[in-house]
Amino acid sequence: MWLLNWRKKTGRAPSELDVLSYIMYPQVYLQFDQRMKEYGDLSVLNTSTFFYGLRAGEETAITIERGKTLIIKLVAIGELHPDGRRIIYFELNGQPREIFVRDQSAKVSELVRRKADSQNAAHLGASMPGKVLKVLVSEGDKVRKGEHLLVSEAMKMETTIQAPMDGKIKAVYVKAGEAIETGDLLIEME
Repeated sequence: MWLLNWRKKTGRAPSELDVLSYIMYPQVYLQFDQRMKEYGDLSVLNTSTFFYGLRAGEETAITIERGKTLIIKLVAIGELHPDGRRIIYFELNGQPREIFVRDQSAKVSELVRRKADSQNAAHLGASMPGKVLKVLVSEGDKVRKGEHLLVSEAMKMETTIQAPMDGKIKAVYVKAGEAIETGDLLIEME
């Protein structure tokens, strides 16, 4: 029974170390497993980089497997955008790169939405960033599999989100005209 429950919670078969860790600290282990899914194996980072990050101009070498080392250099951190994100400029093995990162310490007035749980079939999330054009259902509505629930727009293309199953709308988290990001929770079913 516990093995079936394990596979349901983690999506994979357990190793011996997984089983022992779960038996001793079930909640802590499940949080650890979720972080591994979200961020990957962070044990390859040295302690200082893990806890404090890099400062501008600083670089670190990360061995991700035998014979494969990444050299990462932080070049600069951009200004805070109104939505609470910053552009991080860095070099990866000498090649310039940049990514957007949400600054958790920033106090912003723009709405940051809850993310859909990919393991929960009742969570309907945004497949790409864009804008909500129409919400076609309300909380409490009964819907059938394939029924249109919401229309969004991204890069001049409309996308219709359909009900993945028969059910009832538990909650609608967006309104027409609102901006959305990839993975945002739009509708929850029951």
